[in-house]
Amino acid sequence: MALPSTIYRASVQLSDLDRQVYADIQTTIAQHPSETSERLLARLLALSLCYEEDLAFTKGVGSGDEPDLWSKGPDGRVQLWVEVGQPDPERLAKSCRHVERAFLFTFGANVSRWLTQHQTKLAQVKNLTVICIDFDFLRQLCDKLERVINWSITVTEGNIYLTYDGQTIETSLEHICGPHR
Repeated sequence: MALPSTIYRASVQLSDLDRQVYADIQTTIAQHPSETSERLLARLLALSLCYEEDLAFTKGVGSGDEPDLWSKGPDGRVQLWVEVGQPDPERLAKSCRHVERAFLFTFGANVSRWLTQHQTKLAQVKNLTVICIDFDFLRQLCDKLERVINWSITVTEGNIYLTYDGQTIETSLEHICGPHR
């Protein structure tokens, strides 16, 4: 019998001064049994950093060629494609040919090595923006992970100030390649 996904309820008060986006995001996010807590929180962070009205989580880890998040236009075509982690660069480049904009939020203990191997290929994809999330920042968030997530996020000049459980932690987003948000 397969293990069920763990369901989290998230509330994010977003003030993205860089993009002039202000929103109260209420969402439910499912953690697949094979998904790490860092990846789960990276997906929630990606939703916040790319937030627009129609951006939504896809079916997730087991959905094949779908990204982690996407936004579709009225005609059903994908306008915004958002992935987290260290996906196969070939598949990502192929997917980017069919969308207007794409983001990759990469992270991990071995992200430097992964970027060294794949950055040249990723930089050739003109509509793809690659951003590195500090892994220690994600680990700090994991230390206080509960089934109900309440965050307040302020983004200014590429810096993230995230308040949860009465404390604020901060990090900088490292723009690796592609158009600036």
